[in-house]
Amino acid sequence: MNPVQPSVHHPVQEVEVAVIGCGPVGALTANLLGARGVTTLVVERSVAPHGQPRAFSCDDEALRIYQQAGLLDELRDDMIAPPLVEYVNRAGRVFARMALSETDFGYGHAPLRFFDQPRLERTLRAGLGRFGHVQLSLGTELVGLTQDDDGVTVQLSDVATQRRWTVRARYVLGCDGARSATRSAVRIPLAGASYAEPWLAVSGDVPPDAVRVKDTRFVCDWQRPAFVSPGAADSYRLEFMLRPGETEAEMQQPDIVAALVSPYVDPARFGVTRAVVYSFHHLIAQRWRQGRVLLLGDAAHQMPPFMGQGLCSGLRDAANLSWKLALVLSGAADAAVLETYETERRPHTTEMARTSVRLGHIFLARNRSIAWLRDTVLRALQTIPRVRRFVERFEFKPVPAYRRGLMAGGRRDGVVGTMFPQPRILMPGSTGVRLLDEALGDGFAVLGPAAAGSAFGSQWQGLPVRFVAVHPCGTPVADLPVPARAGRPERFDVVDVDGVLGGWLRRHRADLVVLRPDRFVFALTAAVALEQTGRDLSAALGVSSGGPGRPLPHGPGAAAAPGRRM
Repeated sequence: MNPVQPSVHHPVQEVEVAVIGCGPVGALTANLLGARGVTTLVVERSVAPHGQPRAFSCDDEALRIYQQAGLLDELRDDMIAPPLVEYVNRAGRVFARMALSETDFGYGHAPLRFFDQPRLERTLRAGLGRFGHVQLSLGTELVGLTQDDDGVTVQLSDVATQRRWTVRARYVLGCDGARSATRSAVRIPLAGASYAEPWLAVSGDVPPDAVRVKDTRFVCDWQRPAFVSPGAADSYRLEFMLRPGETEAEMQQPDIVAALVSPYVDPARFGVTRAVVYSFHHLIAQRWRQGRVLLLGDAAHQMPPFMGQGLCSGLRDAANLSWKLALVLSGAADAAVLETYETERRPHTTEMARTSVRLGHIFLARNRSIAWLRDTVLRALQTIPRVRRFVERFEFKPVPAYRRGLMAGGRRDGVVGTMFPQPRILMPGSTGVRLLDEALGDGFAVLGPAAAGSAFGSQWQGLPVRFVAVHPCGTPVADLPVPARAGRPERFDVVDVDGVLGGWLRRHRADLVVLRPDRFVFALTAAVALEQTGRDLSAALGVSSGGPGRPLPHGPGAAAAPGRRM
């Protein structure tokens, strides 16, 4: 398959999943499904990537998700990590800053990175070529769908020729953006607010010596709020709020754009690649699932841009849903597991959107007196060390955690339901220090001391799980057993380079921790209670103890499961 060329349309009689939309969220979803052996058709209306740098930033959680898709190195090479984010007033005086270079949430990656969306999309689409069981159909649009008890009949049309054909899928995932045809086809309304203030977004290329402001800034000018930042690959991004009476056509004029960008870059050496006016929204679909159709990304939710979390939230959707869907399709989980997708993701998305709105209120003060009061109060508060740390270390960002869902007990309890850290490890067969997720596989994982491995019994047989034996710092990696390639549960031995894993278990008074495929904590357990935890996992997946369906293939090279039929 060549994923960046229009496909010759041969009707796909049956696929397990049809992904509608091949923007970043759709392409990532298809990569995650492909890595788990799911036969997938990706449908994209455009013939070529749009080429516009719309999305701009991602966080450490997003990088960890790209890592799960096996594309981290390729994507990270094209990104930059800003060391600092400043909030400045109209006069350019700093009243708050986030020291990103000093911030580490423990997930293995920098807390913020900037990327070029066209490059990102090319890499994600190229990644689909690893999987013979994933097909990308460009120049194709969804024109209708109907559901029954066994699947979804999808009506597709060639955009150029209007020729129509039918595809049969077990599930359909709507990743087709804010104007989602998938959402319209299942008649799911949006609820929320759109904001009246239009913004001019300007992107362009600029040589480093033509950059006048080298740090990322929120310019909290009560007359014209703005955001400016260097980007990846010698790019620069600027956004300016329009004033009352200013029109879209006026603000897109080259001389107006040049005047606006002049304080930040040399306009004579700034090659504009995009200058568009947009308004932002805070909208969430009334529900994210209708039968066998599920919504992800902007099709399910849209939020203000002030924390750069719009795309990241869609990537989290993909990471949450893809492994559950693969388990259901393989018979290793009951279809009821899919109900936990919205149960888990909606509250976190809502909280992230509300935080973005609150940040926007600080950023968008449009009255001189209120802006002065904001600057004065925030400067004063940051003389208090704990408050300064709260701001500088980005601690106001909602933590990755689920209140209810697929976890022991069904709801968050301490660290159960939160994302597990990703420290450095050593592992056999690999040179140098690695990150933990490389040893976890793509199923569930049980981490704990090597001696606890003997506690595995019949209750874990057949479950998609790997035992990761943690050895203390200083253990020679040459002494570790090479992981077996056959049988379940699998075992993988690692050295805890910095003592993070051992320290985490001691701090939370647990012998073992059970991790979900998306690296969230399913359970803490004692070694003597491990058999019961295995039964709890079977129950959560809706399968009988010791005997669920056929386990998933493992790793990005896993072939499609030929025995799975519609």
